[in-house]
Amino acid sequence: MILGMAAVTYVPRMIPLVAFESLKLPGFLERVLKNVPYAVLGALIFPGVFFIQSGMLYGLAGALIAFLFSYLGASVIIVVTGTILTLAGAGLLFSL
Repeated sequence: MILGMAAVTYVPRMIPLVAFESLKLPGFLERVLKNVPYAVLGALIFPGVFFIQSGMLYGLAGALIAFLFSYLGASVIIVVTGTILTLAGAGLLFSL
């Protein structure tokens, strides 16, 4: 069953790679397609900012902190860890 699931997952990803290997895309289309993962990630994360159980302001604060870390050039792991630690510290501070 595992081998079957692996084949079903691998084959649809391999076919376009092999079929379009020699295809040269225009520069504009290549630049657009390089940004698709970031756009999809943003579309997945952004609604979570407003529907966080702790409150929308908490979500907005987290998004703002993550944006600030990102703007300063921190790596993804630093952005995530820094945001979590900052919001955890703020939650502890304001609950006292």
